[in-house]
Amino acid sequence: METKGTLLSYRPDVRVVDATIRDGGLVNDFRFTDEFVKKLYQANIKAGVDYMEFGYKASKDIFPEADFGPWKFCREESIRKIVGDNDSDMKIAVMADVGRTDFRRDIIDKSDSVIDLIRIATYINTIPAAIEMVEYCHEKGYETTIHIMAISSDNDTDIEEALDLIGQSSVDGIYIVDSYGAIYPEQMRKLADKYLFFADKYDKFVGIHAHNNQQLAFANTIEALSKGVSYLDVTVSGMGRGAGNCASELLLGFLKNPKYNILPILDILEHEIVPLKENGMIWGYDVPYLLTGQLNQHPRPAIAATKERRTDYRNFYVDLVDYK
Repeated sequence: METKGTLLSYRPDVRVVDATIRDGGLVNDFRFTDEFVKKLYQANIKAGVDYMEFGYKASKDIFPEADFGPWKFCREESIRKIVGDNDSDMKIAVMADVGRTDFRRDIIDKSDSVIDLIRIATYINTIPAAIEMVEYCHEKGYETTIHIMAISSDNDTDIEEALDLIGQSSVDGIYIVDSYGAIYPEQMRKLADKYLFFADKYDKFVGIHAHNNQQLAFANTIEALSKGVSYLDVTVSGMGRGAGNCASELLLGFLKNPKYNILPILDILEHEIVPLKENGMIWGYDVPYLLTGQLNQHPRPAIAATKERRTDYRNFYVDLVDYK
């Protein structure tokens, strides 16, 4: 496919999706204060962000409520405590994991909810269950997306079959998810073309959620954007699990649509993110994440190594290779 747009143009189909509370919640077990969440919500509105993802719709039967903050579960009253009726142009999103969400119990009618978009996370081997969730949420009145996680570990035939199945569903959009931070820009171009082929066939949009293990989250995001991917996930300061994500400030500073404004995000960085880091919250690029990314492995060992402040990188690498 041809490149879509130029560095000097803006695309009216582009949507910026802030995932700070959801992906960043994996850093602190979703224990953000209401004050922090409200300030981020207000900053995102001022910055022109199109969607803000508040967290997960996780099953309380699987995850003990005492072990997590409220954004692991995203009750309606928790979100409304921050946004009221959300009298703004920015839409509200939550994520629901296949097999980890009691969606028939916890996802209510859209007419009774301030949530606009349900983002359904799945692995390629659970696509039928993801489609079941999509159809349920669609009937309830929500926008929906499907996020195929760890796509770097799947083969082309399986990816194409999955995209064709998803395309036949009621889902609105399909996400490329580089869970391991293993994908390089050249590969991202090819993946974007593949996803966009099926999206065009079935009249869907394509989004991207990138991880920064090899410091390529921003590069991969704008590479996918250039091919026609339109929903772009970001987090403030790249805050997210492990190496984190494409940073809001990078993308908002790059996009040419005058509706986007980097200044409110810079204020959040100065007044909210710096104190979090000073108080010991850790995320972002580090050598262990680089190594799991290069080896196309789940970052779980790197997360443990970072918490232990390991710097025996050679031993860590050898362990990873042996594990692989």
